[in-house]
Order: sequence, then structure tokens, then C-alpha cells
Amino acid sequence: MKMRMKILVLCLSSTLLALILQTVLFKYKSSSLIYNQTRNENLHLLDNMQNEIYTYIKAIEKNLIQVYTDKDFLHDMASNQNESELSKKYDRMAYQIVTEEFQTGDRVDALYVYNIEHRLISTYRRAVTPKYNYPKDIYNKDYPCNAEMVKKYVSSEQNNMLISSYYNKYRKKNIIRFVIRFYDTRNIQRKIGYIVCDVDSIVLNKIIDKYKSQQGMYIWLQPRGDRVTVFDGSVDEENQEYYQNKVMTIKKGKTSSEKEESIGNHVLFCVGQNKYNLDAYSLMQNDMLKENQRGLTQSLLIIALIMIIAITLIFIVASSGITKHLVQLMKTIEMIKSGDTQKRVTYLKDDEIGRLGREFNEMLDEIRDLISEEYETKLMLKNAEYKALQAQINPHFLYNTLDTMSSIASVQDCEIVSSLCQSLSNLFRYSLDMKHPYTTLAKEIIYLKNYIFVMNVRMGGEVQYKFDIDETALNEKVPRISIQPLVENALQHGIKNKTGDKVIELIARIRGEQLQIIVKDNGLGMDATKLNQQLEENKLELVEEGNSIGLLNINARMKMIYGEDCGLQIKSEIGKGTSVILTIHRAKVDEVKDV
Repeated sequence: MKMRMKILVLCLSSTLLALILQTVLFKYKSSSLIYNQTRNENLHLLDNMQNEIYTYIKAIEKNLIQVYTDKDFLHDMASNQNESELSKKYDRMAYQIVTEEFQTGDRVDALYVYNIEHRLISTYRRAVTPKYNYPKDIYNKDYPCNAEMVKKYVSSEQNNMLISSYYNKYRKKNIIRFVIRFYDTRNIQRKIGYIVCDVDSIVLNKIIDKYKSQQGMYIWLQPRGDRVTVFDGSVDEENQEYYQNKVMTIKKGKTSSEKEESIGNHVLFCVGQNKYNLDAYSLMQNDMLKENQRGLTQSLLIIALIMIIAITLIFIVASSGITKHLVQLMKTIEMIKSGDTQKRVTYLKDDEIGRLGREFNEMLDEIRDLISEEYETKLMLKNAEYKALQAQINPHFLYNTLDTMSSIASVQDCEIVSSLCQSLSNLFRYSLDMKHPYTTLAKEIIYLKNYIFVMNVRMGGEVQYKFDIDETALNEKVPRISIQPLVENALQHGIKNKTGDKVIELIARIRGEQLQIIVKDNGLGMDATKLNQQLEENKLELVEEGNSIGLLNINARMKMIYGEDCGLQIKSEIGKGTSVILTIHRAKVDEVKDV
């Protein structure tokens, strides 16, 4: 039998055998395969839905924290003025927040501003009609609206924005509630008030409907420890009891880490949020997951027939061109073996057989030792490339692992571990972002606060931190990670051996065309003459030797970026403390050198 026919028989036999095996295995595996594919698709849709919901919630939070731009309001709230005076002065505060920070499409129904004693300062209601009515004060007992969750949140140490809801008896629907606390800017540990923002649930209903893959699905959103926020669809009588028990279990704060749970002929999927306490649940029938099984079986038979016909036709056309040149190559080899060593392959076109001919001709003309040496060299190079690839480290694995640890710790009620993991994740994520060498002072302070939280956990909170930041300086551009090393230096060298109260203060001021950042401690102090001289001389060899690497390194970076008139200066008095002053020019990122 000729080689051409052997190849054809081999291809057809292999194809038939593979199809027969696939058909047999399909009988036992198709159900599980289709189930897993549909399951993964539904989980993926829920993940995408949660990502879009996260974007929406993040935008709401961003709008609410704009309250920090009103310095007079924060000052008055922090000064413990009488609530009647505050209410009279800031009566339109809630209205201004809604009209200036939110769009019509955000569907804000009501907004309330309270002091920390739960006294109403300002309120906004979109409408007050028999059909569209909202409580004037959420603590009004004549209009119950789940206000106990707000009080519980305000008194807690929970860092994230609260997401809750209540049933509006006039609208006959759920209203979504977002709550954030705001703090005294001079003492970030002191809570001075909070904002309650009630939003129409239609916004989240539209997002849910966008990702609803089956008509028979029932999807609901529910924070752990609270009532159902939003739902879409209906639960049949068979699963009503299970659904009610599940909702009550979640309301009690008891949740499972499993993403999937089987209940009779139904399956429950659960996907949580990475940051906010709002989990998504989807209840659907098993039949929906397996409805494509019959269609897949029919498709398999059709594909098998098409494959057999296609392989036969393709082989007949392609093999005629392949075997022809292979036969010619074999004849040439036989002639060379017979003694005609000058004979060479003549078919040298740009295809696999032509390349084979060229390689064959080169093999006859080259020295075997040279070929062997070249082969070994290439092998060593490939091995080196492989080892180099092995040595690479993906930093995302590190902070994704910390995010996972944070989520697990939060579920297990280990809030300090959860917060510590989240802070460490934020630190790594920020410090490993090499694409953006510059940032704003506001983001640099956020990074610093994550570092402070980690250090407070390590040091038992024995250090008090104060912030005196000029609001107009928050959007100034600064090199990344230029403040945290100054605070770390104060911890390690300024107050480490001090007894009694330990205080570190961060001050930021705009001085004309310059931005001045001061890190001040009440530590033991020192004679700063020699260190100031080193900072002035800016000898790079001292930076490379590792002496005072933090201060000298930052000083060198600032001078390289902004010029010799910028950098660090130390003011210290023995027994009273030390101030490290960083001075840089106010400039846009594209106006400075990328160092």
C-alpha cells in the first residue's frame, strides 16, 4: 500500500475512533460538562454584574465624600455647635450636595445630614406627594425605615460605606440607602457626623436585568446582617421556605464561603463584592443548566459526518502535492547513497518540503561538529530564557492573595486581620505601580494612612498621628512614595526610644510656587548639622553606601527632578523633637524630568 493511502486510512481511522470514544464518553460526561459550562457562565455573569454595581457604588461614595471640600462646614461640625444653629446655617447643605455632586440619572430620592448625636442638620427630599413621599427624618418612629442599621454602623469602626435599604410604603418598593461618616480633619479618629443618601432601586434593577441570562432566574442583592436590598424575578412555592430561611440566615450575618449550593431541583449561586458588603444571589432550576444537552448531541453527530467528508476531500487535494515532492526527495537520497555525492535536492520552494531540501543540502556541505556545537549553543540559550521566565515574579499574585485573606478574615469576623490584609494589599498595589511615577498629594496621604494603620497594629497604637493639610494642596503633583519614608524615619529614629506620649504630625502648605511638606515628631531630637551638610552636598556615593538611605535617597530624587534648590532640610532640638522639611516646586507632571 502506498504511503498516500496509508496516511488517508490512518487519518480516517483516528477520526472515527476519536468520534466513537467521544460519543461513548459523552453519554456519561455531557451532563456534567454542560452543567459546569453553564454554571461558569452564570458565575461569570454575576461577577460582571457585581463589577458594574461596584462601579456605581464607588461613584456614589465619591460624590458623598465631596463634603470634605467644605472646610467651614467641617469646622462647625467639629466645634460641637448647637444643632439648631447648625441646622439654621446649613439648612440647604443636603440640597447643594444633591444638585452639585449628583446627576439626574443617579435617581437620588432623599439625602440627610446628621451630627454624631443623630441630630438632623439638613435634609433633601425629591418630592413630597401622596405617591412620592419620603421620611423627613429617618429616625421618625411614625415612618419606620430600617434606621437602626444606620445607628449601628455609625457607632461601629467599619471602614467602608454602609449599604442598606428600607421599604417605602408610598412608592411600594425598596429604596437603597448609602451612609458614610465624616471625621474631624484635625483628628481623623474623631467622628463628627454622617450623610444618609437614599436612591431609587430602579438603578440596580436595570443592572440586574442586563445580566439576567434566563427568564426563570430569581436574583437578589443582600448585605450580610441586613434585609434584602433589591430583587428581580419570583420564587416558586417549592422554594419559598428555603428562600425565606436563606434570607433570614444572611440577615443574621451567617453566610457560606461556597459560591454554589444545590437545593432539590434548584441551584443557588452567590458572588460577593471585594470591598462593599453587598452579595449577589441567583436561584435557578437545574433544567435550565442542562437544556442544551439534546442540541449538543445532535450537533455532535452532524460534526462527525462533516469532519469525515472534509478530511477525505482535504487529504486527497493536499496529499497529491505533498507526496510528489517527497518521492523526488527520496530518489535524490538514493542517488547520493549510490555514490553521486554532488547531487542535490532541486525542489527548494518556500514550504516545509522545500525547507527540508535546503536543510538537507546544507547538511551535506557543513561539518558535523559545527552543527553539533551550534545545536548545543541554541539549547543553552533556550534553557537560559526558560530560567529567566521562571525567575519572574508576578506582583499581582501577592496583593490578590492579600485581598483574598482580607475577605476570609472579614467573613470569619477577624476585622483587624481583614483590615491589616487590606492595608497591606493597598500598600503593595500602590508601591508596585511602576507605570505612574507621579501622583497627587491626596493619594500619597491615602497610601501613608494605609502604612500608618499597619504600623499602629504592629506598635499597639502607641503613636498619635496628626494631619494639618492645606486643602488647596491635595491636588498638587508629587513623586510617588516621597512622604511615607519620612514618617518611617520619624518612627525608627525620632520617637522609637522616647517614653511617654509619641506624636508625629504631617503638615502640607503651599508657599508661593513651592509645595512644602513637613514631618514633625516630639522625639529625642539630635544634632542635625552633619546630616544637613550631607543633604546639601547630595553625594550619590553616600546614597549607594546605604547611610540614612531614606532621607538621602529622597533628597537626591527631589534634586534630580526639581533642581538643587529643592530637597530636604532637617530642624531638630535635642529633647524636643525633629522636623524634616521637604520642599518641591509646584509643577505639572509633564513639566518635570522622569527620573
